[in-house]
Amino acid sequence: MFLDVLRRRNPDFITAAMALHQAGRIPANAYVLDLDAVTANARVLKTESDRHGLTIYAMTKQVGRSSSFCRAVMAGGIEKSVAVDMACARATHNAGMQVGHLGHLSQIARHEADAAAAVLRPDYWTVFNDTKAQEAASGANKAGRIQNLLARIKAEGDTFYRGHEGGFDAEDILAVADAIDALDGGRFAGITTFPALLFDHSSRKVKPTPNLATLTRTAEALRRAGRTDIAVNAPGTTSSVLLAALAEAGATQCEPGNGLHGTTALHVVEDLPELPAVLYLTEVSHLSGGKAYCFGGGFYIDPIFPDYPAKAIVSPEPTTAADALREVEIPPPAAIDYYAMIDATGPAAPRPGDTAVFGFRGQAFVTRAYVVGVSGISTGNPKVETIENSFGQPEAWPL
Repeated sequence: MFLDVLRRRNPDFITAAMALHQAGRIPANAYVLDLDAVTANARVLKTESDRHGLTIYAMTKQVGRSSSFCRAVMAGGIEKSVAVDMACARATHNAGMQVGHLGHLSQIARHEADAAAAVLRPDYWTVFNDTKAQEAASGANKAGRIQNLLARIKAEGDTFYRGHEGGFDAEDILAVADAIDALDGGRFAGITTFPALLFDHSSRKVKPTPNLATLTRTAEALRRAGRTDIAVNAPGTTSSVLLAALAEAGATQCEPGNGLHGTTALHVVEDLPELPAVLYLTEVSHLSGGKAYCFGGGFYIDPIFPDYPAKAIVSPEPTTAADALREVEIPPPAAIDYYAMIDATGPAAPRPGDTAVFGFRGQAFVTRAYVVGVSGISTGNPKVETIENSFGQPEAWPL
């Protein structure tokens, strides 16, 4: 699905990545980023967020917390990150991008709280319970500062991915706010949830979840109690075309991730302002039984759509031609993806060394893929800026 969009909307990216691979400049098993497109996308999102009075933070996990990605996003005007975990926080901090929001989705482990408060100094820090609020506030107090804390809230009927559950009961928010304000080093600053928006397969539209109504209702209860300076953090499926709806619902913060590289579910069914800016590139290793085996390591395909036939562009030369497309069998999530199997029947069968390009919405941070940032594609002068692992750390490739 995403490969179709890539071929149609950013073909020069595909051919540039293939040419760099064939020239020995890009490794197999790599998420490749079009940094020019990332900067343009960030600029679109920042302009729209400003128009609606929204504070915007960039999520970087999907592209392995790449340092060149962080710099490209900052060049587009988005200066701070949201860290899905401490690994994200360390990587974006090291890339020179200040952490704007910490603790959501993953809470901060007990013995990391002091360092997070003293070194990262996030604008906001999400907590799920009294214990985590105490740890964050204590760390800030030791560092001689006051930490803005967001309470993750939940209510009956809210939607959470399995394994993402947790938070304070929304109906208790006034008591929660008072308790957080009573902590040395802590300040109640607002509320958050995830996801606030989700793609609906039947309508092929992005719709608000019950969580967004919970946020709106809870924010109003806080205002009635006299708490007017409240941050309302509403992440999930963020494209520039959805920011008006978030603002109308009372959100004050948004956190694009896939939107920065044009790979939200909505980007498959509509041509949105953000261009596709990430692809997965690998290489044919060997042939066996009518299949061409290509190196794996990065085949995490975010299951936002029902199963569909995967395809790749497979060629020894840069191309986006339809006749270079081949069907691919990708190992199931329960298996280790040492290889994927490409159809090698018919004319112009793949050969070892051929480049294979995939387009899907990945999550590079849970893979063992390289992440490669490439600048200059928009001007016809592609240059590899970084080759890193999924923690945003430089890799001395090929050795």
